Amino acid sequence: MGNIVAIVGRPNVGKSTLFNRLIGERQAIIDDTSGVTRDRQYGVCEWNGKTFTVVDTGGFVPDSEDIFEAAIRDQVKIAIEEASVLIFMVDVTTGITDLDEDVANMLRRSDKPVLLAVNKADNAQRMLEANEFWSLGFEDTIFVSSMTGSGSGELLDAVVEYIQEEIQTPGDLPKFAILGQPNVGKSSLLNALMGEERNIVTEIAGTTRDSIHTRYNKFGKDFLLIDTAGIRKKSKVHENLEFYSVMRAIKALEEADVCLLMIDAQTGIESQDMSIFRLAQKRNKGIVILVNKWDLVKKETNTARDFENNIREKIRPFDDVPILFISTIEKQRIFQAVEAGLEVFENRSRKLKTSEINDVMLPIIEKNPPPAYRGTYIKIKYITQLPTYFPAFAFFCNHPKYIKEPYKNFIENQMRKHFSFSGVPMGIFFRKK
Repeated sequence: MGNIVAIVGRPNVGKSTLFNRLIGERQAIIDDTSGVTRDRQYGVCEWNGKTFTVVDTGGFVPDSEDIFEAAIRDQVKIAIEEASVLIFMVDVTTGITDLDEDVANMLRRSDKPVLLAVNKADNAQRMLEANEFWSLGFEDTIFVSSMTGSGSGELLDAVVEYIQEEIQTPGDLPKFAILGQPNVGKSSLLNALMGEERNIVTEIAGTTRDSIHTRYNKFGKDFLLIDTAGIRKKSKVHENLEFYSVMRAIKALEEADVCLLMIDAQTGIESQDMSIFRLAQKRNKGIVILVNKWDLVKKETNTARDFENNIREKIRPFDDVPILFISTIEKQRIFQAVEAGLEVFENRSRKLKTSEINDVMLPIIEKNPPPAYRGTYIKIKYITQLPTYFPAFAFFCNHPKYIKEPYKNFIENQMRKHFSFSGVPMGIFFRKK
């Protein structure tokens, strides 16, 4: 079960402000390539030791009045289908509107947990008026002010009650998600792997279904592919196609162990690709980058090496990731893509012996100790791997808080140099002995 929390509701009730508060970064994303600033639509929130992905549906609604109510209803339907928890946001200053009533009815009929966040309850008078929202019938009704942040702790406490911890049981088949922008060739990759044209579009409107898991079991390889290609053909869904595909992608990413991120060789790595890459990194998923349609690129202008260096440049500091050039049409290097994915899966579940880590890393640290902080020497005495589902290591030392980011990156690079963790985000923690 992916842990996705979606914030739904009418426009201008404060969804984006709440979203920024939850992911703790007041930032619009700046796209290096073309100087576009656009708001973040999803991010990661951590609360009480649980992490989950938050989606702000506000970033997806068309402006024009006439389609807007239909679009909101549509969006709520998609969110009910794909998210694990819903935050329904309303505004105390407008009271309960007809659209609020409609959304409330849809949410009550679903079996997903819903938290009603009554926004702008920021003075005594409004707190009193907020009470009318109890009539919508949600047990978890929380008065918040997304501007000042009051009530957001209480809201998060309620959210994490419904979030499951990610636990990996050994013996589970590796799960791969094929991610990438529309038309990059995700379904062609799936078909090339499975070797038969599979029927992709499900014609039943509004059916609730989880992403389809396809088992790949040939040539001695065994894993599950999470298929996100099943987009419904529905007259309405094109309004919200972007929202729908983003929700599917995040859901597949949440369920996966390894993400196969497909990039179009003709356009290079774009801001949407980067957003998915960073999300996968933050959620500690394995990553393999597949550059598709390499057969269509004029080779004399572009060598694979330049192209690859350009990608690594963009994804820094986490650039220890397999990058493969494939063609789904000509079935080039499809099999290598599978092998890379399985290798990354192994790396993600790799457990190192404590003695082995200390034997390799302590001499390196001895040679290059952390810089002294205001005359205080920092000594790292002992290293151990933490019992998490992705590689994380604790470095025990006398003054953990004086160790800065550059040194942490140095340590991570050394770990990557000496042990195989290609394609896997790694946690490096400095702890007091």
